[in-house]
Amino acid sequence: MSFKPLFSRALALAPERLHFAAHSHHLWPDVSFEAQQQAWLDANRHADRKWDLIFDEIIPQAQAEVANELKLASPDSVVFSPNTHDLLLRVFSAFETQPVRILSTDGEFHSFRRQAERWEEAGQAVVTRVPLAPFDTFAERFVAAAAAGGHDWILVSQVFFRTGGLFDGIEALAALARPEGPWVLIDGYHGFMATPTDLSAVADRVFYVGGGYKYAMAGEGACFLHAPDGFAPRPVVTGWFAEFGDLSGPPGGVQYRSDGGRFWGATFDSSALYRFNAVRRMLREAGLTTADVADHSRALAMQFQAALQAGEAGEAGAVGAAEMLNPVQGDDARARFLALRHDNAPAWRADLLAAGVVTDVRDDVIRFGFGLYQDAADVDRLIAACRAL
Repeated sequence: MSFKPLFSRALALAPERLHFAAHSHHLWPDVSFEAQQQAWLDANRHADRKWDLIFDEIIPQAQAEVANELKLASPDSVVFSPNTHDLLLRVFSAFETQPVRILSTDGEFHSFRRQAERWEEAGQAVVTRVPLAPFDTFAERFVAAAAAGGHDWILVSQVFFRTGGLFDGIEALAALARPEGPWVLIDGYHGFMATPTDLSAVADRVFYVGGGYKYAMAGEGACFLHAPDGFAPRPVVTGWFAEFGDLSGPPGGVQYRSDGGRFWGATFDSSALYRFNAVRRMLREAGLTTADVADHSRALAMQFQAALQAGEAGEAGAVGAAEMLNPVQGDDARARFLALRHDNAPAWRADLLAAGVVTDVRDDVIRFGFGLYQDAADVDRLIAACRAL
C-alpha cells in the first residue's frame, strides 16, 4: 500500500526528491500543518488563558498518547520538554552526591556523549563506557557490568543511533534499579513509535526518554520523559511549571509534585504537542498502529536489502560492497533503518544527495531510513540511484 496521500503537502514541495532519511528528519504529514495553524489560532483566541487550554486539554492528551504507546500505568508519569538533553540535565541534577558514577556505552547519541564528557572534565561524573562491539555479546556484557554494582546511573539506548542495533536487556536492568540507586534511563529516541515498545513490566523502575522529531512525525519540540514514582524526587534543575499540582517537600523549602510533573521546566512552545496529538489521531483514524508502520517499513527495507545482497556487481552497484550492520532478519523487532559501513560512505551520501536522494552518514556508516511516505516504486528508484554511483 501507499500512504503518500497522508503526506501530500511535504511531498509536493520537492516532488523529485527521494527522502530516505526517515530515521533522521521524518517528513511531516498534512495533519501537522493543520495542527500548527490550530496552535496559532488558539494562542490568539485565548491569549492570556491559552495555558489553561494547554494544561487542561493539549498536555493531558499528549500524555495519554505516550502512555498508550508505551503501555504505562498512568499518563501522570510523563512530562514534556523541547529536547531530551534538557531532560537528561534535570535527572542528573537530582543526584545528591558527586561525582555521579555512570555506566553507559560508547555508542550513545551526542546529546549524552558530549554532556557526559564535560561532566567528567568538571569532576561531576565518572563514566564507564561498555563498547558496543562485538554487538552479539553487548547486552550480556552490559548487564553484567551493571550487575557488578558501583554505579549511580545506568544509561543505555533502546536502539543505537549509528548501527541500528537493539538492546534487549531492559528488564534485567530494571531488576537492579532502586530509588536509592542505581537509576536506569533508557534512551528511546530511535525506539519510540519505530518499533512496538511495552514498558508495562518495568515502568515502575526505569526512566525513558523519547521524542516526536523522528518516527512520531511531529517535528522538533515534542520530547518527553517517563519518570517512575519514588525515583529522583527533588531535581535541582527545576522550572516553575513543577509548582502546579499536589506538592510535597520540607516545610519552608521548595515543593515538588510526586508524579512525573516534578521534572517540568518552564514556558515552552506548545505547538509541537498540537502536531504530535494530530499525528496520533491521524494514525488511529487510518487504522495504523506502530506495528503496522514498522511492517510497512520492514517490507521496504527488505526490498532494498535484497538488492544489496547481490554484492557490488548486483542491482545496487558499489553500495552492495558495504557491510550491513543490522540486516532485516525475520519478524524480530528492529530499527527503522539499514546501516551500511564502508570507507566510501561519505562520498556515496554526497553523490546521492546530488542526485536528489537524501540519506545521512555517521562516520563511515551510511543509513537508509524507511517510513510511511515511501512505497516500493521509491525503493526501485533508490536502487537505481545507487547503481548509478
